Amino acid sequence: MSDFDMMDLPSALVKRLAAMGLKEPTPIQKQAIPHGLNGRDVMGLAQTGTGKTAAFGIPLISRMLELEGRPNPKSVRGLILAPTRELATQISVNLRSFAESTPIKVAMVVGGQNINTQIKRLHGGVDILVATSGRLLDLMDRRA
Repeated sequence: MSDFDMMDLPSALVKRLAAMGLKEPTPIQKQAIPHGLNGRDVMGLAQTGTGKTAAFGIPLISRMLELEGRPNPKSVRGLILAPTRELATQISVNLRSFAESTPIKVAMVVGGQNINTQIKRLHGGVDILVATSGRLLDLMDRRA
């Protein structure tokens, strides 16, 4: 049994983390995940490579798995804002890995990519949207 097993996470998520080789949470994950699971705001500071994305992403995915049904069209259940395309991409890749084999739909919208493709991606609704602020504002202005 790992510490992830003891955090009251859905079994499918614990299995996915184990398949990714994540058996024991890092210090920031040990501190942040329980608060995130309880719906509390978390602010954390840790060096690169310490698992900050998992620290907020795991509880977010866990809570999304508790929701019934699919998101409504043109809606987002959870939003993560990133200051750069590069960071948004990194976060999105990690969240998709954590959510693999679950019904959770993760989408990313950033500048420098075709906005029409992104509008189509959002049309059916998404569980988690990773976005840069400029592109998010553009999409909101277009009511996408």
